[in-house]
Amino acid sequence: MSQGYFITGTDTEIGKTHSAVELIRSYREQGKIVLAMKPVASGCEILPDGGWWNDDVARLTAATGQTDLELMNPYRFLPPVSPHIAAREAGVEIELPRIVDHCRRLREQADIVLVEGAGGWLAPLSDSLFMSDMAQALALPVILVVGMRLGCINHALLTAKAVRDSGLELAGWVANCAQPPQAAYAENLATLKRHIPAPLLLEIPYRPAA
Repeated sequence: MSQGYFITGTDTEIGKTHSAVELIRSYREQGKIVLAMKPVASGCEILPDGGWWNDDVARLTAATGQTDLELMNPYRFLPPVSPHIAAREAGVEIELPRIVDHCRRLREQADIVLVEGAGGWLAPLSDSLFMSDMAQALALPVILVVGMRLGCINHALLTAKAVRDSGLELAGWVANCAQPPQAAYAENLATLKRHIPAPLLLEIPYRPAA
């Protein structure tokens, strides 16, 4: 079975997809076959041909070349709200065994599979399930994306602790500048490097077009 990683973040809109795309590019440059999975996506649109479109899914598939969207994105919802609300409104139950099966099938086709969560580590999937439960069901090492902005140290250290307390390996983290560099950026980065018990894999600078 190929290697896989679960990508989580300190919050929503902090660059998990952008970081995943950068990791995909890096692994592909090493000659690896890389596939991505976005198990749950909300904020989708219906296209004129009846198909679905989601920005995160589109960016991931553009990076990997995947065409089987059902396999990489089994749950998709129209409203741009938390997955547990979107699923309830759609009358859908998000089932972890289905997600695990899709991930297994992807891992049979690649050297590395990156599974991107939605929101943060404790974003709810239902009244009783959280994103952390998905990560535990997949049993993959975790990569934490830290949105480098005011408050990120607290968010990052709490999330890193929660990941480790869940029994999963924190494989590394990404420092992503999703907005203009914060004051004392270098000092904050140094603090995170000292206290997150995992290596810094990527430092992504602020790029407005991205």
